[in-house]
Amino acid sequence: MVEKLDAAGRAALARDLPGWAMVDGRDAIARTFRFKDFSEAWGFMSRVALLAEKQDHHPEWFNVWNRVEITLSTHDAGGLSARDVALAKAIDALVA
Repeated sequence: MVEKLDAAGRAALARDLPGWAMVDGRDAIARTFRFKDFSEAWGFMSRVALLAEKQDHHPEWFNVWNRVEITLSTHDAGGLSARDVALAKAIDALVA
């Protein structure tokens, strides 16, 4: 069973994941990424898909042209978990 993120982990979110924000009405984090064009956005999504498969943790996402919106939450935990934080950090490393 995956455990929800504890209070210390939640307190560290703003520091550790500055580009991510809590989702209103859900125990989830989200971030929007913008790219030069659709091809760059799709390439990014492909790299995220490989990370997600490796971590066996898959995002909710939405893409329109150069914009990719990603939401992370762990369904097995019923909200945010360390798995979301790990995937968010790996995603951020792709655009750093």
